[in-house]
Amino acid sequence: MDQDDRRTGRDETEEERADRMWGDLIQEVRVAQTGVQILFAFLLTVVFTPRYATLGDTDQAIYVTTVVLGAAATGALIGPVSLHRLVSGQRIKPQAVAWASRLTFVGLLLLLATMTAALLLVLRLATHGDHVAWLIIAVVTWYVLCWFALPLWARYRHTGR
Repeated sequence: MDQDDRRTGRDETEEERADRMWGDLIQEVRVAQTGVQILFAFLLTVVFTPRYATLGDTDQAIYVTTVVLGAAATGALIGPVSLHRLVSGQRIKPQAVAWASRLTFVGLLLLLATMTAALLLVLRLATHGDHVAWLIIAVVTWYVLCWFALPLWARYRHTGR
């Protein structure tokens, strides 16, 4: 048994491992892509509503920032598909998996920022209390716990890495 077999716990070649990891990654990206694309599509329609013209400068700036973040998140989360298509057959799948994984992680960070900005905008318009900041902090904390803290804890706890 070589070192790679011990590290992965599977008897697979580097290419087989890359194929497996690619399949896993694409399944993960499908979930995130759907959410970000629905959010982004909704955001694109807001500017065409009568209410948009009544927004103050700060709310319009938050909206524009949210749309740009949503566009960036969409690009990062669709990036792995384009990457795969352009390098398919070039015998660099392990490297493509690594880059696609990085793009996905960046996409998740951008999605977190997009959702935070969208939540800020909606809560500013829906309520005018001082509690808006606390609600946003609570939701962002929840996202960070679910998306990053729990997976990193599990990784540390069960792999020692």
